[in-house]
Amino acid sequence: PIGLIRKYFGEKVGLYFAWLGVYTQMLIPASLVGVIVFLYGCASVDDNKPSMEICDVRNNITMCPLCDQACSYWKLTDACGTARASHLFDNPATVFFSIFMALWAVLFMEHWKRRQMRLNYIWDLTGFAEEEEVRDHNRAEYEFRVMQKSLKKEHCTPKVVVTFAIVFGVILYRISIKAALHMSTYPAARSNIRATVKTTAAIINLIIIIIMDEIYGAVARWLTTMEVPKTDKSYEERLIFKTFILKFVNAFTPIVYLAFFRGRLVGRPGAYLYVVGSYRMEECAYAGCLMELCIQLCITMLGKQLIQNNLFEIGIPKLKKLLRKRKSELDRGSEEERHKTLGRHEKDMILGPFVGLSPEYMEMIIQFGMVTLFVASFPLAPVFALLNNIIEIRLDARKFVTELRRPIAAKAKDIGIWYNLLRGLSKVAVIVNAFVISFTSDFIPRLVYQYSYSKDGSLAGFVNHTLAYFNVSDFQPGTEPLDPNNLGYHVQFCRYKDYREPSWSSNKYELSKEFWAILAARLAFVIVFQNVVMLMSDFVDWLIPDIPKDISLQIHKEKILMVELFMKEEQGRRLALRENHHAQQDNCCTSSGPESPPQPRSRPASHSYC
Repeated sequence: PIGLIRKYFGEKVGLYFAWLGVYTQMLIPASLVGVIVFLYGCASVDDNKPSMEICDVRNNITMCPLCDQACSYWKLTDACGTARASHLFDNPATVFFSIFMALWAVLFMEHWKRRQMRLNYIWDLTGFAEEEEVRDHNRAEYEFRVMQKSLKKEHCTPKVVVTFAIVFGVILYRISIKAALHMSTYPAARSNIRATVKTTAAIINLIIIIIMDEIYGAVARWLTTMEVPKTDKSYEERLIFKTFILKFVNAFTPIVYLAFFRGRLVGRPGAYLYVVGSYRMEECAYAGCLMELCIQLCITMLGKQLIQNNLFEIGIPKLKKLLRKRKSELDRGSEEERHKTLGRHEKDMILGPFVGLSPEYMEMIIQFGMVTLFVASFPLAPVFALLNNIIEIRLDARKFVTELRRPIAAKAKDIGIWYNLLRGLSKVAVIVNAFVISFTSDFIPRLVYQYSYSKDGSLAGFVNHTLAYFNVSDFQPGTEPLDPNNLGYHVQFCRYKDYREPSWSSNKYELSKEFWAILAARLAFVIVFQNVVMLMSDFVDWLIPDIPKDISLQIHKEKILMVELFMKEEQGRRLALRENHHAQQDNCCTSSGPESPPQPRSRPASHSYC
């Protein structure tokens, strides 16, 4: 009931719930399309030739070790489960879904603008912009600093070096724990190394994100206070922007690493890249890093929704309310007697203070980023967002009514800076999804192989085409496997995923011409995808008017009525002045008498004309 919310809490809170309702409604078609894309991946997994070749035990392909010494050679068939699971999210339908979500973001923004304009008209806020500028007074702290003549413009750039250091620490954890599990003597630990490393690293990242979110919120407030903004509106916008930047980097840095950096800076067998001494940079699984990106995104999104958004919103306010009740005990009687003796204002003081709408908007904006930015790797993200928001609306309603003090009603014409952040995310999402499809997934390599290298135009032989040869005699001293005969036979050549010349070529281990052809195709896809989707988005934006037609007609009619009313008032005023003029003229002529000669009509300098 948006109208009742507006009457009780004010327009600012009413607009938040209206926006959350529109966002949740728009997630319904996105969820349906995402489920269809996921079901298509499930239905076509058995017909996917690359995963069939990987799972075929007749293909006796020996892979190079995944770490130094502790890891040994392994069969490509061990990656069968990962390859089949990756196809659920890495299939041709994900390209269509990325284009759909880019257009969906534009439709959502246009739908909200029309809904917001309708509410502005219904709530009589169409002329509130001028009133808001008049009422935006200087902050008391700003006036105090001006009086002291000690106002200093401090430009503090929020430093996010801590986030990158934490991500690097998680990378070292993944590398070391993988080597430790390979050296373990327990068969259960050795059989599920990849799943264990992926899941534990994602959980560690989630815990760090939740902790750093609270720290970054305090840092953003401290930086904004140091700047001493002039007005309350300026203070709020600067605080929101700094908090968003810090929390956005905190939430998305591990995801960006998995999507664009992991597996790129590895090197090759015999010339691996090492960090911090002897830590070899980790590689992606044969099916790519898209599956690990999906796991990280899923755990981060669900964890933030269940733990940070819902559990904290329920548990912490109740705990604070209980502590305030303990402090406000008037006597040692029973709980019911104390409740009866308290006045209404005392009961309201037990409730938590209203801290503003920024935390509510912030969690939804971060969720919007997860739904749109990396949707190519996780088509089910809109489904989880929809289920969370259905619960979120009820939790917010309960919290605002029963857990928090009633805020002072405040007028607002729109959602403010949050709209600009949403629009910026929708633009960035197009670029990010283009790079995810092009560089993280195998969509472009498969397309190039199918139309340039395949003999029959199918994906038969694609797996062998993506694997390079390495002579095990070229291992650096001290990096060869400690147990080279674990497969039961002597290994002379092992395979690794890269486009490089074989060991018997004149350009030994150099990047092959296939690598440069695929790189050119990747870059071309990014350019074409970005421009086509941007053009379609701009066309949709131009096609849909910002103001609904009925509201536009009604405003036009009201302007016509106002002009007609103004013209009638002006006409009546002029008629009254004319009648008054004639009356004064008649009085002047009759006062001179009938025999007196007519007087010339001149305008005296200090008298009115009659």
